[in-house]
Amino acid sequence: MSQATTLARPYARAIFMLAKEAGSLKDVSEALAFSAQAVGVPRVADMLGDPRVSVAQLLDLISHPEAPESVRGFFSVLSENGRLSLLPEIYALFEALRAESEHVVKATITSAEPLSAESLKSLTDALKKRFGGDVEVQTAVDASLIGGAVIDAGDVVIDGSVRNKLVRLNASLAN
Repeated sequence: MSQATTLARPYARAIFMLAKEAGSLKDVSEALAFSAQAVGVPRVADMLGDPRVSVAQLLDLISHPEAPESVRGFFSVLSENGRLSLLPEIYALFEALRAESEHVVKATITSAEPLSAESLKSLTDALKKRFGGDVEVQTAVDASLIGGAVIDAGDVVIDGSVRNKLVRLNASLAN
């Protein structure tokens, strides 16, 4: 675990609890996503430690125009503690807490070729059945899989790729 993640964790939990109590998880998520992306811009990142840029200017620059007031207050606390650069990690941890609280499983399906809409729906339905809840699916393409797919859903990885089957076959033939 990186030091940034360790430092970001209490902040992510704090903003998550505030957002959950206020019933504004979606709005806070959008505001954090915007700001996390903003601090990732090199010119903005350079301003984070620049004493010539006031806190108010910095917050105006990185804050989503429709962000809840609690988010702006949260950013002030981050600024006071020199932690605005942690926003990408805070956002990632916030999203993990949000998904867990909403019982949503995030899965990535990597296939050798782009999946058809029908195949994607079938796989998504099967994942919903397996995990017993909502599933957010992202797709990726990796031609080195040769065929089949790899499904990564956090702690569960299902490797149904042809590449993996060939590796297992080669290992069994070698023994």
